[in-house]
Amino acid sequence: MKGTHLGEFEELILLTVGILYDDAYGLGITQEIERRTGRTVTVSSVHKGLMRLEQKGFLHSRVGGVTQARGGRHKRLFTITNSGKASLREAQEMRNQLWQAIPQIVWEGGGF
Repeated sequence: MKGTHLGEFEELILLTVGILYDDAYGLGITQEIERRTGRTVTVSSVHKGLMRLEQKGFLHSRVGGVTQARGGRHKRLFTITNSGKASLREAQEMRNQLWQAIPQIVWEGGGF
């Protein structure tokens, strides 16, 4: 297994695979990230992220059925593994701890 650090874009991809559940494939993931974040992302960057996440053991892929919309080609569908779920939980917990550690004075306009 490659490194287990989860980058911000990889986290977005993992979360989006979870959102799309049983219909998570490259183009669909790209469109969902763009729709939910307002960011422009390329299909190739999503594919690279998917491959990294699969190498890390956070995703599993399988070949889906042939569709007319894809000119008779198969879709590669992705699902989150137990390791991927654990990684997302750890990232969420770390972010929550950091948010909670910010002193209230920061939110009240203290400082500079």
